[in-house]
Amino acid sequence: MFVFRPIRESDLAGLIALARSTGGGLTTLPANEAYLADRIQDSLRSFSPRVSKPGAEYYLFVLEDLATGAVVGTSGIAGRVGGFDPWYSYQIRRERFAHRPLKIENEIVVLHLREQHRGPSEVCSLFLRSDRRGGGNGRLLSLARFLFIGAFRDRFTDTVIAEMRGYIDATGRSPFWEAVGRHFFSHDYYAADVLSGLGEKEFIADLMPRHPLYVPLLPPEVQATLGRVHPDTEAALALLRSEGFAPMGEIDIFDAGPLVQAEVGQLRTVRQNRTAVVGEISSAAEAVAGLPFLLANPVLNFRACLGNPVEFPDGTVGLAPALAEALQLGRGDRLSYSPLR
Repeated sequence: MFVFRPIRESDLAGLIALARSTGGGLTTLPANEAYLADRIQDSLRSFSPRVSKPGAEYYLFVLEDLATGAVVGTSGIAGRVGGFDPWYSYQIRRERFAHRPLKIENEIVVLHLREQHRGPSEVCSLFLRSDRRGGGNGRLLSLARFLFIGAFRDRFTDTVIAEMRGYIDATGRSPFWEAVGRHFFSHDYYAADVLSGLGEKEFIADLMPRHPLYVPLLPPEVQATLGRVHPDTEAALALLRSEGFAPMGEIDIFDAGPLVQAEVGQLRTVRQNRTAVVGEISSAAEAVAGLPFLLANPVLNFRACLGNPVEFPDGTVGLAPALAEALQLGRGDRLSYSPLR
């Protein structure tokens, strides 16, 4: 069984191992021990009960294999992007250029740099070890965040976004970076992206071109990558779209990956979520069949896993002992549960 829970100080070694296994694909969690230790402390502070509105909080969760205690995945939520550090993106606009005497009228796609200091909440830092993919683990690691957001709405904005990894070719190059970013930053794509992930964003303000970029001036093969995701990210994007996320007309400034957004109240997992009191914990509940639910203990020390509750006529639910133990629930506690699909 796997359980989704907030990260702890004791998870540092597991988080470092996980970061090293990403192959550089998760720049928000680079394999830097000091940085990851600080990230864990940031997360621990974010779970303070005194937080009452979205700010610069960073909630980091892990997926734990209960059989071994190993950390096999991670995902996070930013209370608000652009908290202490500015947050940059390219906004895609269609602009008209016309000259009536010659009857010429053209619509041009233009990229405008956008800088935010009080943006929306963001789901981020999603990575699952390759040997643990399948069996619903990816959905658990991604969707459990929405049950947490739904349980603590005052900690997050009404809109949540996700920044998807952009297209990288078979040689590891970002066509968009080579056509745009490299001319201004004089570093390769990964070096710049890691610096940004580490919070070192002053170089963006100093070096990023401030004037609009006219897309027709880019090579056609580069234009084709705008808003296109990395092949390894296609499944994650499809999952978010099934939850209600849609393109927001913005792309990442480094790799041109798409940004998607959704209203929290319209997320499928949040809309279909139910809560009930645990009325019984017994082995009789283990016989429940069918597609598993996403189950959660909706407290600050949040825990979630996959399983099937037994719904009783009085509105209470029953849980198998293993599920109750994984979620740290007892009789009389409240359970949140939402269909996995």
